[in-house]
Amino acid sequence: MRTLYIECTMGAAGDMLTAALSELLPDKAAFFEELAAVVPEGVEVCAETVGSMGINGTSVSVKIHGEEEHSHDVHGHGHHHEHEHHHGHEHGHHHHTSMQDIERLIGGMKLSDRVKSDALAVYRLIAEAESRVHGREVSEIHFHEVGTLDAVTDICAVCMLIERLGAERIVVSPVTTGFGHVHCAHGILPVPAPATALLLEGIPSCAGDIEGELCTPTGAALLRHFADSFGQRPVMRTEGIGCGLGKKQFERLNCVRAFIGESEEKSSDVCELVCSVDDMTGEAVGYAIEKLISGGALDAYAAPIVMKKGRPAFELTCLCTPESLDGIVRLIFGHTTTIGIRERGCRRYTLSRSSETVGTQYGDIRVKTSEGYGVKRVKPEHDDLAAAADRAGVSLETVRSGIGL
Repeated sequence: MRTLYIECTMGAAGDMLTAALSELLPDKAAFFEELAAVVPEGVEVCAETVGSMGINGTSVSVKIHGEEEHSHDVHGHGHHHEHEHHHGHEHGHHHHTSMQDIERLIGGMKLSDRVKSDALAVYRLIAEAESRVHGREVSEIHFHEVGTLDAVTDICAVCMLIERLGAERIVVSPVTTGFGHVHCAHGILPVPAPATALLLEGIPSCAGDIEGELCTPTGAALLRHFADSFGQRPVMRTEGIGCGLGKKQFERLNCVRAFIGESEEKSSDVCELVCSVDDMTGEAVGYAIEKLISGGALDAYAAPIVMKKGRPAFELTCLCTPESLDGIVRLIFGHTTTIGIRERGCRRYTLSRSSETVGTQYGDIRVKTSEGYGVKRVKPEHDDLAAAADRAGVSLETVRSGIGL
């Protein structure tokens, strides 16, 4: 299985993820030429090979009308800070951008449907986190113009790279956030910044021993959207390693590393955790399932059951690796009302999975193929079908039949 592993022991920011992933491509320069052709007017992306602590890697800078965003701002990691938001009237000569403006901006860029969909989903995660931080509706959140163009560029670049790398599975290490305080438009805030902390809910993370902001909201949102699981690097035959260097120097190499290669996971040992709850709503059980999945569970689902005295209830089942067992048990106790969990050891057999993008009269559609043990199954991505059906004003079945599946 083609696997991408992202190592975030020094946090993550959009520019560092872009740099690390770009090093996995056969022609990095061609990618940045393509990126330059699709970014908004006034945006310049520069990628250069630099050295830090005797190690070479790629450093990416985004300039807006000739200036780097972090030159406007003194936030800890030395990266752009897209969450410098102001509300109400414009301040001085700065302009502010709403989520609707961002949707129009990304929608008008010359990107594939998949990249647009991924980029908008990532930005919505940031907007939702900011709305919770500020106690405002998402529609009331406004982003600083320069930071917006910088973040949109980073987000679209990472989404383009993920599409080109074609990984069937993305695994991310636990995320180091740093600690201390950071200066922003609202004053002095703790690290991780409030929006970053919300975006990392349910994701394994730690402060580490570096003072400063290591993980930005953009970095956290990208990891949250793309990661299939979190944990240590799986057994894999590595084909390429990318090193994305940050701007600020610490006593430890400031980088994000990315590994791509083939992993063999047709069978593996898994743990099945089961519990019963009779005093939770369906919505609460659904929320718990989301937290388990984002927290590294392989799968989670619930089924209705009847308990003693005829009480209706749910049986919650969660699959996880033996390595993630303790963390998943904590999540189950933290997000359900159960007072006991049953553990069963299982062996899981899986089909090999691959994905490709197919061009159709309704736009690009991702198609997933699962095969092995003498069988082959092909299935289009539902989100792509739905988006194409909405654009064309036709049914899902019409789009599905249009790609011959």
